[in-house]
Amino acid sequence: MAVTSGGFEQICGVTAGGEDHCEQPALSCSCSEGLMGFGVTDVLCEACDQLGWKMPTKIQVEAIPVALQGRDIIGLAETGSGKTGAFALPILQALLETPQRLFALVLTPTRELAFQISEQFEALGSSIGVHSTVIVGGIDTMSQSLALAKKPHVIIATPGRLVDHLENTKGFNLRALKFLVMDEADRILNMDFETEVDKILKVIPRDRKTFLFSATMTKKVQKLQRAALKNPVKCAVSSKYQTVEKLQQYYIFIPSKFKDSYLVYILNELAGNSFMIFCSTCNNTQRTALLLRNLGFTAIPLHGQMSQNKRLGSLNKFKAKARSILLATDVASRGLDIPHVDVVINFDIPTHSKDYIHRVGRTARAGRSGKSITFVTQYDVELFQRIEHLIGKKLPAFPMQEEEVMMLTERVAEAQRFARMELREQGEKKRSRNDDDDTEEAIGVRNKVAGGKKKKRKAF
Repeated sequence: MAVTSGGFEQICGVTAGGEDHCEQPALSCSCSEGLMGFGVTDVLCEACDQLGWKMPTKIQVEAIPVALQGRDIIGLAETGSGKTGAFALPILQALLETPQRLFALVLTPTRELAFQISEQFEALGSSIGVHSTVIVGGIDTMSQSLALAKKPHVIIATPGRLVDHLENTKGFNLRALKFLVMDEADRILNMDFETEVDKILKVIPRDRKTFLFSATMTKKVQKLQRAALKNPVKCAVSSKYQTVEKLQQYYIFIPSKFKDSYLVYILNELAGNSFMIFCSTCNNTQRTALLLRNLGFTAIPLHGQMSQNKRLGSLNKFKAKARSILLATDVASRGLDIPHVDVVINFDIPTHSKDYIHRVGRTARAGRSGKSITFVTQYDVELFQRIEHLIGKKLPAFPMQEEEVMMLTERVAEAQRFARMELREQGEKKRSRNDDDDTEEAIGVRNKVAGGKKKKRKAF
């Protein structure tokens, strides 16, 4: 199992501000030596070495020593900075010292991120027998209740489903909890989970350690900090919105009716790379995936209208390099760590400028390099200017041969026609049917559509 999201990178000088702040010297030693210097035990250092982690990241240099002292933490760091390792290692060390079931709870905004964090805990804690359970929507509650009855050490959950179990699963409570982590706290609150978070805070002990990690410090996050943390230390490794240095960012300015043709041109030009293509809607994600398949590309979609099994299936095929193109909505723009993404394409420009940072953060992770290309149509100029203002830089245009793009239009138009027909067929089928290859992922919306036919539904 390749786990790299808490991965390590070269350290340079770090400053941190806030209520208290921590300053640790930059390290020029191996991962084990660096972590031992912070007080991390040998067994966890060995686990880091086995995962191929080379050096602590900036947020880990800042947060781990403070967490080991037993302080609450607010961690502010850009996406891809190794936040998972920063909270997982202190929790596992505390668990070693005082073993206990239902020891820690990690709240995340998305299901995929929850599974990824669980992989991290299982990998780091494999030698000490740590058990974790993922509690998210889209999966049978009965099997989750059975998993909770076994009392795992760590629960990784989305807030809605966890509240459901706290209210309805007999014998399950978190009254002995020692650690609470809120990862991507700004996104949890933006997704209107405030009520659920309040309910969770009321049923867990006040005497606990709390780690709040966020890419941005919004007003909602500040309010949550006041409610949930006691005298926290602020560990900030990025004070402004920023993208990593090794990311090459480009834009292309194009007429909206030729977007598909330009996409196919870029995929051909950069053939041999792996791509994440971001679309604004589930429908457009599905349509574009079908379009690219009709042109012979190995593309799979990932969006909120697919069942949880199909979503995980798509993600695992892409992670295993069985497919080279993953089309996704913003469900995948945060937290997910896929080590080998070479190019991120913003096919539909994000309406919120901050989402741009999270999207392009899927590439150039943990010290690697990567490219991002943003499609800007005549309708997107203002949104694009906002993005440039936010990141504080003017992006260069991606070099292209427009005559070559125009030569593709006829083939692309035919593929568009087939994609529309397939989408229509999916809408008309009430029962799922067996498909060859991985078209199940490609049409994972089918069950959703069939189930919603009785209600008034929108056509795809």
